[in-house]
Amino acid sequence: MDLKERLVAQALTEGFVACRVCRPEAVPEVPERLAGFVEAGYHGQMNWMTERMAWRGNPAALWPEARSVIMLAESYAPKSDPLAVLESPEKAAVSVYAQGRDYHDIVKKRLKRLARWLVAQEPCEVKVFVDTAPVPEKALAQAAGLGWQGKHTNVLSRDWGNWAFLGSVFTTLELEPDTPEVDHCGSCTACQDICPTDAFPVPYQLDARRCISYLTIEHKGPVDIDLRARMGNRIYGCDDCLAICPWNKFAVAASDMRYHGTAIDAPNLADLALLDDAGFRARFSGSPIKRIGRDRFVRNVLYAIGNSGLPALCHVAQGLTDDADATVADAARWAVTQLSAH
Repeated sequence: MDLKERLVAQALTEGFVACRVCRPEAVPEVPERLAGFVEAGYHGQMNWMTERMAWRGNPAALWPEARSVIMLAESYAPKSDPLAVLESPEKAAVSVYAQGRDYHDIVKKRLKRLARWLVAQEPCEVKVFVDTAPVPEKALAQAAGLGWQGKHTNVLSRDWGNWAFLGSVFTTLELEPDTPEVDHCGSCTACQDICPTDAFPVPYQLDARRCISYLTIEHKGPVDIDLRARMGNRIYGCDDCLAICPWNKFAVAASDMRYHGTAIDAPNLADLALLDDAGFRARFSGSPIKRIGRDRFVRNVLYAIGNSGLPALCHVAQGLTDDADATVADAARWAVTQLSAH
């Protein structure tokens, strides 16, 4: 086998479900799309998206010496239906990707092993990225033939559905690029139709300001009143548009069981609402949930309590109406008002 064939084989051995290659300059459409997204205000409070836009829009500028981008997908497909918990209002719905260990650590270590293997095969320079640098990973994934950006704006594949983390290895090696993938969404609008907050102005565009994943993770301060009731019991992220995609019938089982860990052992809203800062940090050590902090987390839990329709949870919210954090106190008062109506 030639080097690229051996690279793909090694990537699969490492646990990735797919490995493809493109050139850094293979996504000329990104700058215009990114500028339109920001100009429309769809990025909300994610001001980091407006920083380093030259790099974010042009991977070739991020590292001019790079000649190839190796794009990889790692499955985190759930074992059961992630929508089922939405029917249990006393429980907390946590996005599938955040139910176990932090994927940044797991994927990055896997990428580094693959990069070291590549350097050992043929001397070169490499850089690895997992969602923490200004890299347009989804556009590069499509350019490399890994999958395509669906109407929900996430990458999906006919071979592994849409439950996958993306990672990249930039290298100075000239590797043969793969054929870009084309769109296979067809007339399907399932992901648009299921969105609880109507976060898609049109197919293939997301207004993050209305997306529950953004609202529960990135948004600071109180959430708009008209959106709170639509959040249901989703306290960290939202999987609706991913879970409903029919291409998931081809989903590949996650190779790393740490993605199906116990970040929330018994996700009862009443228990989660009572976490202080120390308790929150201890419970979510090693979890991506930890990064939003106790206050934003409890804010989300209180919105879920307010949406539960369970008067028995009113005393939990009542106990937080004077919380030291103004946003938590506001969420608690809102929850009490909502439950008092039942």
